[in-house]
Amino acid sequence: MGCGSAASRAAVEHRYEVRSRELRYRGRIFEVVTEEVTMPGGGTAARDLVRHVGAVAVVALDDAGQVVLIRQYRQPVGRRLWELPAGLTDVSGEDPAVTATRELAEEVDLTAGRLDVLVDVHSSPGFTDELVRVFLARDLGEVPVEQRHHRHDEEADLQVVRIDLDEAVGMVLAGEISNGPCVAGLLAAARAREAGWSGLRRADAPLPR
Repeated sequence: MGCGSAASRAAVEHRYEVRSRELRYRGRIFEVVTEEVTMPGGGTAARDLVRHVGAVAVVALDDAGQVVLIRQYRQPVGRRLWELPAGLTDVSGEDPAVTATRELAEEVDLTAGRLDVLVDVHSSPGFTDELVRVFLARDLGEVPVEQRHHRHDEEADLQVVRIDLDEAVGMVLAGEISNGPCVAGLLAAARAREAGWSGLRRADAPLPR
């Protein structure tokens, strides 16, 4: 027996409704709330969740097939992680592609002549609505020395390296790279390259809803 049409499946899906919401914490980057949500079969359940401003990350691929990775200290895990150049989408109304271009310049001193969307990642939907859009940047150039961003806090300790894309994918599979957007972005870039870049979305493609 088949699974039926998408329309028929949607017709029987439960509609989750928020009956109440209580703010537990509000900060610059995220807020923690408790929501009472209707459940299938009747009744409600309380769910604690983190509302996040969102972020972007960039797979910067040079003409030699190398990607730009950074190694940055992250206090929640207490160690340095391999990551992509990335940043928060915390400027109201700013296009994510503009944010990505700025972060690429500020974190690794690079410009991009071409920017496409690789993949969108809900980082941990079991407790947060954080969405990370990962871009592919190509036709890379250098930011002039006199225009480079002065990095501070953890960013002052950044290590920037270029690694062959296939080697970076190997690091993912070996467990050496565990940052979620970095994992997703590198694997997506390798797959997109195999497809001749034919499946890429425009830099201004709508975010998933």
